Amino acid sequence: MQVSEASQRRLAELLKAETGQDFPAARGWRIGTALSGLFRTHGIASLDQLVAKLGLSRHSPLAREVVEALLNNETYFFRDRAIFDLLANKVLPDLAERRASTRQLSIWSVGCSTGQEALSLAMLFSEREARWHGWTIRILGTDVSRAVIDVARSGCYTPFQIQRGLAVGQMVQFFDETPQGWRAQERLRRMVRFELHNILEPLPASIAAPGAFDLILCRNVLLYFDDSTRARAFERLGSALVPDGWMILGAGETTIGQTDLIAPDRTLPSLYRHAANAELRRVAAG
Repeated sequence: MQVSEASQRRLAELLKAETGQDFPAARGWRIGTALSGLFRTHGIASLDQLVAKLGLSRHSPLAREVVEALLNNETYFFRDRAIFDLLANKVLPDLAERRASTRQLSIWSVGCSTGQEALSLAMLFSEREARWHGWTIRILGTDVSRAVIDVARSGCYTPFQIQRGLAVGQMVQFFDETPQGWRAQERLRRMVRFELHNILEPLPASIAAPGAFDLILCRNVLLYFDDSTRARAFERLGSALVPDGWMILGAGETTIGQTDLIAPDRTLPSLYRHAANAELRRVAAG
């Protein structure tokens, strides 16, 4: 599909205004594929025709559909297995020791898409049921896309989705096959809450108080922000993390040169802490 510069710029402006995400010219190749279903549904023949239908409104149903279609919602269960091994063997045991007096943990999965990351976390706890007996585990999954949040809340997955990242034993142990799809069992679903939320906005008090989370996973979300927008996102993340909590970013993301609030934890790769806490750990490690 030929994409005119003016039409691509209009779509990029819409996506930026609604989500904070950039859509650089280099990603123009995605537009035809991402919007093909929308074109068929609305009988639209070209991108220029779509942009003409959009007009100047950011809040029409069609504009919302366009934004939803342009978002990258790629996810699967236990994505990047090494991260989940690190969580199971290092991070969660550390938090278990630190929170032994309260026996409560709060975790935030940012950009949760259709919910597989949050449910993978719930499975980590369920697989070690004896270790976490008597604990209150709260996992919050948020995403800017209403469509994926609706799927996450349903807890139902297609045969293709359920097989991505899960062994057959895990499918049978944690999911029930229903006419609607493979549905997460109640013991997982009661640990997880899914909410529509943009990382650039404060979390409503009804969802979480400031400094509420012991662990935040924000993987491959910040890749799509420019520097100033990424700085705003780090402010939100930093204010949501408890002083001695942990944060995980995607493999292609870093806080170095991006923020003074969060710093890499040099003792454990891929993990981040509040800057002062990370520095104390470096000193202690010699």
